[in-house]
Amino acid sequence: MKNVFLIFAIIILNSTNVFSQKAENKIYNPEANVQEDIELAIKQAINKNKNVMLIIGGNWCPWCVRLHKFIDDNTSVDSLLTANYVVVDVNYSKENKNLVLLRKLKFPQRFGFPVIVILNQKGEQIHTQNTAYLEKEKSYSVKKLSEFFKNWSPTALDISSYKEYK
Repeated sequence: MKNVFLIFAIIILNSTNVFSQKAENKIYNPEANVQEDIELAIKQAINKNKNVMLIIGGNWCPWCVRLHKFIDDNTSVDSLLTANYVVVDVNYSKENKNLVLLRKLKFPQRFGFPVIVILNQKGEQIHTQNTAYLEKEKSYSVKKLSEFFKNWSPTALDISSYKEYK
């Protein structure tokens, strides 16, 4: 009887651990106050001379999860991202579609998911990116993501970085 109880306890503990790991791996939080998150990101962007990148998607979306994993697994891409942007993951799911924000952002979901929106340090929307153009085969392209991150960085958008305008 002790062995049965011990086996049962081990199964329960292992399954609890598996469920808690799955919960920890959630990228998008349907309960997040996205407006507060964006306001905080804008303050951080000002202090660090970065732009804000909103990555809109859901845990239900394989391409959304794949994008995050791709960035995490590629140090050169991740370095460009963290050097130039404060990132906010914006949930879109049946639990919370964040429709007020999406209306304000001119309906970026029309491009599918994930979709990326870049805000400047004033919180103004400066670009919306359909991530299908950043794909390569059944994943993402290091080259395309790197170019995208560079082309919408604060430095690239700073007129003083172009000789012909000095």
